[in-house]
Amino acid sequence: MDGYFAWMIVATALVLMMTVPALALFYGGMTRTRSVLNMMMMSFVAFAVVGVTFVLWGWSEGWGGDGAGNSNGDLIASPFKMWGLHGVSQGNYIFVLFQLTFAAITVALISGAIADRVKLSSWIVFAAFWVTLVYYPIAHNIWGGGWFYTKFPNLDYAGGTVVHINAGIAGGVLALIIGPRVGFKKDPMKPHNLTLTMIGAGLLWFGWYGFNVGSMVFSDSTTKAWGGFEAQFQGEMGVTFMNTSVATMCAMLGWLAMERVLHGKATSLGAASGVVAGLVAITPSCGAVNTVGAIVIGSLAGLVCAWAVGLKYKFGLDDSLDVVGVHLVGGILGAVLIGFVGTDKSPQGIDGFFPSGTNGLFYGGNATLLGHQLMGVLFTLVWSGGITAILGLAIKYTIGWRISRDAEIEGIDADQHGESAYDFGGHGGGVLGGSSVTAASSAAAAKEGALA
Repeated sequence: MDGYFAWMIVATALVLMMTVPALALFYGGMTRTRSVLNMMMMSFVAFAVVGVTFVLWGWSEGWGGDGAGNSNGDLIASPFKMWGLHGVSQGNYIFVLFQLTFAAITVALISGAIADRVKLSSWIVFAAFWVTLVYYPIAHNIWGGGWFYTKFPNLDYAGGTVVHINAGIAGGVLALIIGPRVGFKKDPMKPHNLTLTMIGAGLLWFGWYGFNVGSMVFSDSTTKAWGGFEAQFQGEMGVTFMNTSVATMCAMLGWLAMERVLHGKATSLGAASGVVAGLVAITPSCGAVNTVGAIVIGSLAGLVCAWAVGLKYKFGLDDSLDVVGVHLVGGILGAVLIGFVGTDKSPQGIDGFFPSGTNGLFYGGNATLLGHQLMGVLFTLVWSGGITAILGLAIKYTIGWRISRDAEIEGIDADQHGESAYDFGGHGGGVLGGSSVTAASSAAAAKEGALA
């Protein structure tokens, strides 16, 4: 068990790194020069807001306060049943922090859909309410605690449904409510620094091993057997590690192939996006499929997501950084394909987590597993999409979402933070505390010199 806890500390740190700095770099590089700091700030702030809510009420709301879920059949667990971290053992703090990092990156992912145009204060308010009303209840119901899981147990190994479909549909709904950026479909709006994006994608891939491989779940029958824990620990780590790697490689190649067909070029942005699409798709399924299944899922994710990201222009949806095309579409693919390529020879199958012990359709099973997977997707879409719409509209007609048109044209970094990411004039990066102050000081010094 010492090895397990040591690994979980590492896994938790890896998932933390996925939000800051990995996602911040990935998203930051994809925005324009005048928006990069704000984009990074949205990830940093999301982590802080979610972290505070998690330790105050999110843990008890989502996991019943004990990490084993609350199996009383409730659709929404009350955070007041066991306030905060009451009853958590010292050893269990590792698992609490592990789940906290998942909640944080889910909220941070949404920010990519509404880049360049949202007030930081409105984002903070939304993050606190959304994680409370959407993320924690969905985690409670998909990962074994609530009413939905008792009716439709479905497989989501590390958050394809809870994290990616959830964030993807929320991002799409918000982008629709808030509206497009000034100049959408007219100005190029190209990524300003693909080097940052490639670094961010690499760090996401690295951190994702904590995300997926850290999400191991053991049954009582296995862990009580002599040596059973160690054997399953090593076996499950190996399978999920391999599946995560192979699916990501295939997705990147699939994305580049689709890019070449559609646009005649295989781009670095496509490679980075393909990596993320593969990671998203294998997240719900890495413990439910074999290597062949991982290859199928990764390849389809790269091809389909590369095609899907272009649909936003046809529908007029300004999903700034392709949250819908990558996370929603990739998450749905990964969750649903379990119903086709899931096998009871996988770690989750061996340990008895498949509904009724049923294989996927391509391994001789019936439609039971596929039906449960579809229900999990539908539940998440309806719950997250509906409540996100209510929250989004409430903020729009109260404190408001958007910065002014002039401020958006000038740049959200200057408007919201009084800073600029790059100092092209040699006067420092701060609009308020850097270049303007330096310029004033230089002018004063020159005047004194002239008087002398």
